[in-house]
Amino acid sequence: MSNKQRLIILTVLAVAVAGLYLTIGLNARNWDYALSRRLPRILAIIITGAAISLSTAIFQTITHNRILTPSVMGLDSLYMLWQTVIIFFSGSSSLLVRNVNLNFIVTVLLMVGFTLLVFKTIMRREAGNVFFLLLVGLIIGTLFQSLSSFMQMIIDPNEFTILQGRMFASFNSINLNILTIAVISCGVVFLLSWRYFSVLDVLALGRDQAVNLGVAYDQLVWRLLVMVVILVSTATALVGPLTFLGLLVVNLAWQLLAAYRHRTIILGAFLLSIITLVGGQLFVEHILNFAVPISTLINLCGGIYFIRLLVKEK
Repeated sequence: MSNKQRLIILTVLAVAVAGLYLTIGLNARNWDYALSRRLPRILAIIITGAAISLSTAIFQTITHNRILTPSVMGLDSLYMLWQTVIIFFSGSSSLLVRNVNLNFIVTVLLMVGFTLLVFKTIMRREAGNVFFLLLVGLIIGTLFQSLSSFMQMIIDPNEFTILQGRMFASFNSINLNILTIAVISCGVVFLLSWRYFSVLDVLALGRDQAVNLGVAYDQLVWRLLVMVVILVSTATALVGPLTFLGLLVVNLAWQLLAAYRHRTIILGAFLLSIITLVGGQLFVEHILNFAVPISTLINLCGGIYFIRLLVKEK
């Protein structure tokens, strides 16, 4: 079976699962209300899946490692630290808590600005050493996670219940204004990154080969990292942290398609992310009755798959 046929099958599955999610349980009395709630969720799933798939594929190509995800840079931990700090010092009555639009914008700007400030300094001092960048990101992420856990332990229990709702990814309460901002920001990055898809095929050969083929390696890696940060920040601020989704869908795309062109891999990962997220949302809503958040299911499956990769690759 060719890759084109496999992509067609994945497209049909993604459309079928999305159609099932939109139409299940509809009747003449509730279709207007149900679709008004389900369509924004489907759009959020598409944006989140596209952002995480593209950012993970780019990040793994830069690092030449298929078991790493952008979360290793500490972005998820920074998101949780920021949300914890807001509620810890200002309380749930703070404007940043009540105004979800302002919270979204400030969160994305903070995550992007922090990455640009810290990592640009590191890249300058270490002459573009990506692995040193990952090491510092891992340490910073651990620090942020520890600070968040400390404040969560001593915070008021009533305030913690509000914070707990932001600790897990959710597609159930999405503000349309936030969704509009996310579509615009991710759409701009998608258009800018399209021109680099063919260059990613060269980067996958390694730094020396890419430089020999005329690629301005350091400048290109820095631009791609900025795009990765914007995509991950937007997806995390939109629905919450989804640590293992990118690892799961991108590696499955590499295995299913067995291609070297990033256009094919990214498209396959995007379709797989839609199938995973919509299927998971269906399972959470209609089988588990919202007893378990979708992020828990994805992290469970992704964690098992991650262990399998570690054992397989030794």
